[in-house]
Amino acid sequence: MRAVPDDILDYQERLDPEARPICDLLLATIERELPDAERKVWHAHPVWFFEGNPVVGYDRLKASVRLLFWSGRSFRAAGLKPEGSFQAAEARYTAPGQVDVELLERWLSEARDIQWNYRDIRRNRGLVPLRGL
Repeated sequence: MRAVPDDILDYQERLDPEARPICDLLLATIERELPDAERKVWHAHPVWFFEGNPVVGYDRLKASVRLLFWSGRSFRAAGLKPEGSFQAAEARYTAPGQVDVELLERWLSEARDIQWNYRDIRRNRGLVPLRGL
């Protein structure tokens, strides 16, 4: 297994005691399921990419941890809620026991196969399908 980048490890170290176990579980699952994804702290939180296109990330909100899938509204597996005005969808957690790992694995599989092109949103003058749509 490849090493987690230092910037993501630093992010994890700064988490509060309530968020840390949730984010540790998300990190381990994402790393296991998307071993070939690029990953880094982007806009202040860990994000995984394929060919420069963001697919999944998580961040600490005031009252929860948000797991965000940039193309999640197009996923077939249920359980994500729309976020923002594009194709993103999210799940929020306040305890590690709320994370359904099997469902998370399905979402991560879909994140690989179903992607809207966020990488080129300016050049395309909007969001266009990239893969699996």
